[in-house]
Amino acid sequence: MRVQALRNRGNGRARFGWALLLVALALLSLPAVAGDNIRIGYVDMKRLFDNAPQVVAARQALDLEFRPRNESLLADEARLERLHQNLAERQDLDAESRFEMEREIRNLRRSIDRRREDLSEELRFRTNAEKKALEETVEVAVRQVAEQGAYDLILTSPVAYVSASIDITTQVLDWLEDDFLTQDARNRR
Repeated sequence: MRVQALRNRGNGRARFGWALLLVALALLSLPAVAGDNIRIGYVDMKRLFDNAPQVVAARQALDLEFRPRNESLLADEARLERLHQNLAERQDLDAESRFEMEREIRNLRRSIDRRREDLSEELRFRTNAEKKALEETVEVAVRQVAEQGAYDLILTSPVAYVSASIDITTQVLDWLEDDFLTQDARNRR
């Protein structure tokens, strides 16, 4: 079974290697087909999604929206810890009081776990929705910068290597910054 899994992993690498070879050959043949003036650009998508003002603003908005619920959970977790300590320290409790305290601890733990799971799921859903909306904006930004710079091909991360001379990530970030400021100005009117 393990040998088969290793073979399958090797096959995946081989297929990836062949795919890279085909892409490289296609890129090498572009100058022959389209002339010698092919312009290639590169966009670091991780840097873009870490630094784009739209992403930063969405992250801050989600933080503001979910912070009260998270703080409530943290307060309940602190309360739960105090209940645990109180139960451990109180050796003088009768069986019924100990049972009631243990039940309160169990119920609070369940409540915390359920609310934390709900919060996590809702945050994941909202983050994905925001990311989807921002992907469209980023796609427009990359297309606009490529058209303005007369690029024939734009590569996005991950790539094995890229020269800084073809990295247009800063230009795309500048476009996104301008767009963000324009949208912000419109929203304030």
